[in-house]
Amino acid sequence: MPSKNTLIDWITNQLDDSKAKDIIALDVSKLTSITDYMVICTGTSSRHVKAIADKFAESAKEKGFMPQVEGEQTAEWILVDIGDAIIHVMQQETRDFYQLEKLWG
Repeated sequence: MPSKNTLIDWITNQLDDSKAKDIIALDVSKLTSITDYMVICTGTSSRHVKAIADKFAESAKEKGFMPQVEGEQTAEWILVDIGDAIIHVMQQETRDFYQLEKLWG
């Protein structure tokens, strides 16, 4: 298992490779027991959101994680849970509405 900083670097690099925008990693380990990090990023369309999430989930599998994916039907907000981190891939309107950075930051 990679160190926390290495894990976050790997996640953000994977998302950046898929052209995700506004990538933010939040340490939520003191706020919740479900995960240590929440990583939030934006895709430019439903297709882009789905492509980011699909590519990330595939990379996570190759790295030995067992990703759980939710929200693929509408692709407005796809959540990829890899245990130590939960990745939220959102369309801009959805991200603006839910403001997860304020909720968890």
